[in-house]
Amino acid sequence: MAELLEWIRNHPGLMWTLGVSSVITFFGSLIAIPVLVVRIPVDYFGRESREVWSWGGEHPVMRRGLRFLKATLGVTFIIAGLAMLVLPGQGILTILVGMMLLNFPGKYQIERWLVTRRPVARSINWLRRRANKGPLQVN
Repeated sequence: MAELLEWIRNHPGLMWTLGVSSVITFFGSLIAIPVLVVRIPVDYFGRESREVWSWGGEHPVMRRGLRFLKATLGVTFIIAGLAMLVLPGQGILTILVGMMLLNFPGKYQIERWLVTRRPVARSINWLRRRANKGPLQVN
């Protein structure tokens, strides 16, 4: 323990960077997550299957760049959400938004399971109610 405290004292710049990053992430999530949750279509989780959005009309380099950016943003949200499980913030909602940005097998079932948890559904629908949007329909 003493070694850890000594290491922290020897790296004040890193500690300031982590502290500032934490504050920016916290306030950024307070703004971004509600905006994204409100934009989810009412029946997004009520469908049996997901519509596949075709990137076919885009230039191949642009398509790959957009997919990379989307995946990077998704992973960033998931990492921030995991940190917010122990730090102040909206951890579960942030993880959900990050998962929605990623593509992997079984994603839709995991999203639907997560949204059916009572605290998550209550939080999402509270945010949607404040924005005059209908509650999410989950079958």
